[in-house]
Amino acid sequence: MLLTVEKSGSASTLAIIQGIKAKMAQLKASLPEALAVSPIGDQSLFVTAAISSVVREGVIAAALTSLMILLFLGSWRSTLIIATSIPLAILGSITTLSFLGETLNIMTLGGLALAVGILVDDATVTIENINWHLEQGKEVEPAILDGAHQIATPAFVSTLCICIAFVPMFFLEGVARFLFVPLAEAVIFAMLFSFILSRTLVPTMAKYLLQRHVSGTQEDGERSTPPSRNPLVRLQRSFAERFEHVRAHYHSLLQLALAHRRVFVSGFLAFVLASFLLVPMLGRNFFPVVDSGQILMHVRLQVGTRVEDSANEFGRISNAIREIIPPAELGTLVDNIGMPVSGINLAYNNTGTIGEQDGDVEISLQPGHRPTAAYVSKLRANLQVRFPGSTFSFLPADMVSQILNFGAPAPIDLQVRGTNLAADFTYAHELLRRIRLVPGVADARIQQSQSNPGFSIDVDRARSQYVGLTERDVTNSLLVVLAGSSQVAPTFWLNPKNGVQYPIVMQAPQYQVDSLSALRNLPITTGTTTTASPVPQVLGGVARVRRMSSNAVVSQYDIQPMVQIYATTQGRDLGAVAADIREILKETAKDVPKGSSVALLGMVQTMNTAFDGLLFGLLGAIVLIYLLIVVNFQSWTDPYVIVTALPAAVAGIVWMMFATDTTLSVPALTGAIMCMGVATANSVLVISFARERLNEHGDAVAAALEAGFVRFRPVLMTALAMIIGMLPMALGLGEGGEQNAPLGRAVIGGLGLATVATLIFVPVVFSIVHRKFAVAGGQSPEPSPAVGEPHVA
Repeated sequence: MLLTVEKSGSASTLAIIQGIKAKMAQLKASLPEALAVSPIGDQSLFVTAAISSVVREGVIAAALTSLMILLFLGSWRSTLIIATSIPLAILGSITTLSFLGETLNIMTLGGLALAVGILVDDATVTIENINWHLEQGKEVEPAILDGAHQIATPAFVSTLCICIAFVPMFFLEGVARFLFVPLAEAVIFAMLFSFILSRTLVPTMAKYLLQRHVSGTQEDGERSTPPSRNPLVRLQRSFAERFEHVRAHYHSLLQLALAHRRVFVSGFLAFVLASFLLVPMLGRNFFPVVDSGQILMHVRLQVGTRVEDSANEFGRISNAIREIIPPAELGTLVDNIGMPVSGINLAYNNTGTIGEQDGDVEISLQPGHRPTAAYVSKLRANLQVRFPGSTFSFLPADMVSQILNFGAPAPIDLQVRGTNLAADFTYAHELLRRIRLVPGVADARIQQSQSNPGFSIDVDRARSQYVGLTERDVTNSLLVVLAGSSQVAPTFWLNPKNGVQYPIVMQAPQYQVDSLSALRNLPITTGTTTTASPVPQVLGGVARVRRMSSNAVVSQYDIQPMVQIYATTQGRDLGAVAADIREILKETAKDVPKGSSVALLGMVQTMNTAFDGLLFGLLGAIVLIYLLIVVNFQSWTDPYVIVTALPAAVAGIVWMMFATDTTLSVPALTGAIMCMGVATANSVLVISFARERLNEHGDAVAAALEAGFVRFRPVLMTALAMIIGMLPMALGLGEGGEQNAPLGRAVIGGLGLATVATLIFVPVVFSIVHRKFAVAGGQSPEPSPAVGEPHVA
């Protein structure tokens, strides 16, 4: 017996499964010893492993980020302050999510892991600025007040830029909205709490932990630090020396770019535009394939196969599966054959079962197994050869894939709708033949079947009337003999000992109705107490019986008959396969039966809707961020200079996707949106300082050079914190790690090239845009509102 348990939408998967296991442990004592009960398709194993993987990625990211900050700042006290703000910001986000009714799941934890790299931004900039004031000889409290005040506005603008980047995700529809809105909420709330902590907790801890800087001076006036035998201190000082060399080289490089501004800008823009030529090569998938260690295979034998013959064939198929999958890696193998008894069970079945010839084979693999996709490919190739005439299709087995398919048994659902069902089937078979030739298509089949064997019983009404029989008498007699008396006159017996009702069903033994001759000799009785003829009648005397083929299942869309073609992909992205199928639909548009229509649905439609929403959201985020910066800078040109780093971020994403052979997907586009906010925040730091220097001395080239040099360390620290925080996610390790890997890779690639653009391209563009300012004789206009002060490490 196979018992399937499903949860309601508001319940926790882990809580439900833990409750079931606890109840089964209580019931096991009352069950017979020979009865074995084992869980099949336990989704809690995948959920637990995926959540543990996300938590582990977040912890690793926080540790690596803290180590990076320690190397840059050289102070364990400053590192402790920054590291303390990370869990508190995450805790605040979790609390807010709880108030909104969200749960800790793969998406919300993925959002928190995504935010780890950004959470250090506000605290890092605050501590770095306070340290600069301490290096100027100030007391601790004045240094804290001055340092926190100077970066309040740019920090607030940066936080808003990142949060605004996620706002368009709330306008998504369908499955994408339910998946990614919790992720966006987790990031936004974590960022807001991080900003609040940087204004409250970080300065407070700085007052009690930081100390006034006391250092000696050499004869030339430069600061010197006493030698130390501590290996960690020596490591940090060595890193600081090398960093100063890197910054000096960067200064020379930026100076060279400013000296050849037009050549550099033209070359950089050409590189960015050329990078977009790689986009068609990336491919598109709605969501990365997750290796959950589970395989769900649907098998359809020849339509009309009896259930006992199906059971024998499924036994041979199971033996073949055991030969392909090694015993050490095969966990459980269970098959479920035929139609369920209850209509409720049939309503919840989404595997495509339509008769006794259908069956589902559930396979679970042991921990440490080889890639599930490799076994699916091997089973797909071997079983079709060993069992010709049977149709094998591999369905979504894990929770994520089932949700993304929205209950359909395949990601590609091609529907031919029309009133002329025969013509629709003819057209569908031609489509199926051409679709099977598309590279990357697997398991292509027609769901409906017109070859279901049956009998046509045509009652001769005149002859039956002569013997006192009606159409109803013939029908009821056939139902009693073939399907049982429960179809005509349900009868129950109440057991007085236990109070349980048992149905009483009368039915002819199957061995007595095993031929067409036996069927014709079935007795026909009347439902009335009197009969017109005392001679018993048989079915062959009043009706004509002949063999026929009928529809095994009738599917409808808006009351119109429908023929469905299901298919999945193997070794090729869904977007490319869908594009080829659309070309086939265009080529065969003239052959569509009159009055019929063709629709390509399934995950393809959901993917296109999500992509359109996210691309529109990406453009909307850029516009909103630009308008926010316009309000802050009280200028249209400086925000334009700031957003010039964003095309480079997109180019970096394209190169990273291409280099890692990662297709574009919804998580990758989410990472792109995230990258837009962080890249803009870094550009704000550079341009705000450049504008200050320009207002002071009126030389755009000098202002751009100073801004890049002074802001080099905070920009680099912010970018590295984000990149290091994304490394564990980008590697896609552990159960469910493939899900967020494209997101991490998109952030790393986009932010890497965006940082180069922020430190070199943006200052050069700033010098070009404000070149007339310098020509005007260096006259300083009215100073713009200060959004930051120069602070040198």
